[in-house]
Amino acid sequence: MCPHAEPPMQFLLETLRLGLSNLRLHMLRSILTSLGIILGVAAVILMVAIGEGNKRAAVRDIQALGARNIIVRSQRPPEATAAGGQQRSFVARFGLNDVDWDRLEQALPDAKRMVPLKAFGSEVSVGPRRTVSQVFGTTPELEEVLNLHVAAGGRYLVPEDEVGRSRVAVIGDAIADMFFPLSSPLGESLRIDGRVFTIVGVLEPIGLAGGAGGSLVGRDLNLDVHIPLSTGRLEFSDAVYRRVSGSFSGEETRFSEIYIEADDAGRVQPVSRRVKRVIDAQHSARGDVRIIVPWELLASVERTTFAMNLLLTAIAAISLLVGGIGIMNIMLASVVERTREIGIRRALGATHRHIISQFLVETGTLSAAGGVLGIFFGVGLALGVDRVLPWILSLSWVQRRLDVEVTFEAAITPWSVIVSFTVAAATGIVFGIYPAIMAARQDPIQALRHE
Repeated sequence: MCPHAEPPMQFLLETLRLGLSNLRLHMLRSILTSLGIILGVAAVILMVAIGEGNKRAAVRDIQALGARNIIVRSQRPPEATAAGGQQRSFVARFGLNDVDWDRLEQALPDAKRMVPLKAFGSEVSVGPRRTVSQVFGTTPELEEVLNLHVAAGGRYLVPEDEVGRSRVAVIGDAIADMFFPLSSPLGESLRIDGRVFTIVGVLEPIGLAGGAGGSLVGRDLNLDVHIPLSTGRLEFSDAVYRRVSGSFSGEETRFSEIYIEADDAGRVQPVSRRVKRVIDAQHSARGDVRIIVPWELLASVERTTFAMNLLLTAIAAISLLVGGIGIMNIMLASVVERTREIGIRRALGATHRHIISQFLVETGTLSAAGGVLGIFFGVGLALGVDRVLPWILSLSWVQRRLDVEVTFEAAITPWSVIVSFTVAAATGIVFGIYPAIMAARQDPIQALRHE
């Protein structure tokens, strides 16, 4: 090593000092130059946080249906809907029946549980207040299969209710708020098409009113009323009638839904394939039964969200590109502005390496500082979006202009912070290389003559 060679650490510290000194001389210009990087990093973090938050909300909704569950649902076939346009009164018979139940039991000996649901009645009322029925007869096992929770003081259906055909009901949180806003509904009476039932429990709010889970269920579960299936069979017929605009229509199904719970999440797909074979044997031509597998939907949501996060990140990264171009533009102008300084340094013995290092330190510092500020800005926006937006959307003048319900949920992911900062720092260095090389190539004689 040459005795006059500069120690590496001293060279690095001196270069860093000179670079920071030059940036401090033009503080406002440095901040404005970093603005593109700041906004780019913040945009990446915010976009990924919104995408991740919405994914987690969808996953929660789907998991609430039971990751090990397979839902077999009766649905009105197309021909029944078409018939409704030609007749003032008709009853459409479709969907799951006792034969399907027996065939499923035989085909699925390894299923942990099979729980039926059957829709009953057309109207629910308490005194003069009434609403369209969402009454379902079921068995006590539904509580565990759907992970339902009953509010303190109440209970869910028990085997004795089913055996004794008791007139008891467990109501959803929204039904409780609708009919009993100021008092406890426990022990109160509820009428279902004129039949009186005693309320023995209130379900805690179920987060499936909207989102991915709500679209699968097709209704707000908080408006459900659950009664013993045996009681429903005794008190009501299989046909449900609803009157609309002077005409009525009816739907007759033996089972509205059947929940099948696999004994393990890894067995869901094999079991679902067997379920599909059983159902297709009788219903594929009519299309009056639908099979829903939340486990498959969960994987689909995760794949879709990953692709959406990549897209949002790519869009937000455009700001980083613009920020990098801004840094290169300012540094090229700086080369012209500091030509005489470069000439003096070269005359005093500075090498190409010294000049390039100084300019790269400046661009790297600009981009790194912008990245740090962008992280704080982006994290702040992400933390505030699900707090500030609901307040803004609740304003009366906003609600008058918005017909749809808009919800946002943000979840900050460490990888988005790390990646955005790394890309921001790299962007500054990459876009600073060309100005640094231009500065190092200055001829010392010509640079000293520069005015």
